[in-house]
Amino acid sequence: MSNPLRDMEKPDLIFAIGTNMTECHPVAATRLKKAITDGAKMVVADPRRTRLAEMADLHLPIRVGSDVALLLAMAHVIHREGLIDESFVADRTADSDQFLKHIREFPPEWAAPICEVPAEDIEQAGLMYGRGNPSAIYYTLGITEHICGVDNVQSLCNIALMTGNLGIEGGGINPMRGQNNIQGAGDCGAVPANFPGFQPCDNPEFAEKFSKEYGTEIDAERGITKVTALNRCGNGIHAMIIDGENTVVSDPDRNHCEHALKSLDHLVVIDIFLTETGELADVVFPATAWGETDGVQTNTERRVQRLRRAVPPVGEAKPDWWIVSEIAKRMGNTHFEFESAKDVFNELCRLSPIYAGLDWDRIDNSEYQWPVPEEDHPGTPRLHEGEFKNGMKGLFKVIGYRDPAEVIDDEFPIWLTTGRRLQAYHTRTQTGRSAGIEYLLPEETLEVHPTDAEKLGLTHGGMAKMSSARGSIEIPVKVTDMSPEGTVFTSFSFANVPVNILTGSGYDPVTETAELKVCPVRVEPV
Repeated sequence: MSNPLRDMEKPDLIFAIGTNMTECHPVAATRLKKAITDGAKMVVADPRRTRLAEMADLHLPIRVGSDVALLLAMAHVIHREGLIDESFVADRTADSDQFLKHIREFPPEWAAPICEVPAEDIEQAGLMYGRGNPSAIYYTLGITEHICGVDNVQSLCNIALMTGNLGIEGGGINPMRGQNNIQGAGDCGAVPANFPGFQPCDNPEFAEKFSKEYGTEIDAERGITKVTALNRCGNGIHAMIIDGENTVVSDPDRNHCEHALKSLDHLVVIDIFLTETGELADVVFPATAWGETDGVQTNTERRVQRLRRAVPPVGEAKPDWWIVSEIAKRMGNTHFEFESAKDVFNELCRLSPIYAGLDWDRIDNSEYQWPVPEEDHPGTPRLHEGEFKNGMKGLFKVIGYRDPAEVIDDEFPIWLTTGRRLQAYHTRTQTGRSAGIEYLLPEETLEVHPTDAEKLGLTHGGMAKMSSARGSIEIPVKVTDMSPEGTVFTSFSFANVPVNILTGSGYDPVTETAELKVCPVRVEPV
């Protein structure tokens, strides 16, 4: 997030797109509720009529995968109505001329048939965002899990740059992280393009720096993504470690995923429970849960937080850092002689510029948000105040609309989109083992609009067969107007309803993020 969580109470205009925050981030969403109570206006762009959408002053139930069209048209309105922050654009951005010329071609009337919402509503959304003082953007995986995920994010950046809504209290671009330490994992280099601290892997300077640190030659090139790794299983990649992820349930194209993992000569899984992925492993190492672990996590607002062990580990469970270090040492690497989580964190602070001013003792009260570039630095609750990193300019990007990888047709005439449920956390590795949760959410269902249900011969509580180009599943039907006509919704949380057998039609060409939010399907009664 560019802004701290406390800023969620301070926008004049809230623009929530591709996020079901009241279910996926219910605690953080209470701050938005407070802002609305205090007079803030909210625009929500989401195909479904979620609780968040019901709270909005304007709900745009856009067709899945049409975000870029909406944002181009909103930018058009902002430009046409003279709502640009001219001084911000002149002083702190670059490439605005080409961008502003580009968006003249995309009025709301152009976007309306693509987004399947009225042009006047798109017009109103552009006016509300452009006039907000300040306006804040909040988004989650509904923006990124598309073949145009990068385009979606850059389009959001464009409208924030146009209006000067960066580096100010109550504004910003704020991606809400999907799990508790996703931000911290990225900070530590658990992404294929970056070393720890977001130092690019393809930069020779950083490749040399980490080669010296770890005593091995590291090529100056980006690493492969998990998509590429799974494609190479059994053909170039013969062993794999999966740590804390239930890949079989959460990843797209489940049949391909299972085949890939079974093609390995050796699969190691590290987890706190025996998951569906762990059942395929040759070796499973039991990890400690958060309450059994001393360590550090960095949350969605970049706050670096100490974890303190509350109870002793069960059985042979060990911290993840210890397991990984012991594997490395047995492979002959002498640079993993850590005695504690403190040693691991202090190494990160030594190697990562955004953590350079921190150490284990300084984060005792969890009060700092990175970047903290030197000792005695107070931390950075709000990014981009005064200037962008190293005095650079914010760059406008010329983005064009493109359809999803697969679109509906006579064989698969219904849009499927997937997401999460309030009661079921991710793949239910934890909540599925918690007593009482089954009372709140005993099974997964397929949300079908009443008009579609009648047309397709589906009944509330009955079973449906849902098929895509990759396979079929059976799932109970829930007839509701929460999902729009022509679109069905379900979550990926239940292993016995393996919806990700159906998904996986395409990937973003930059990040290789799967298009989990859009999948044409056929739905028929069982």
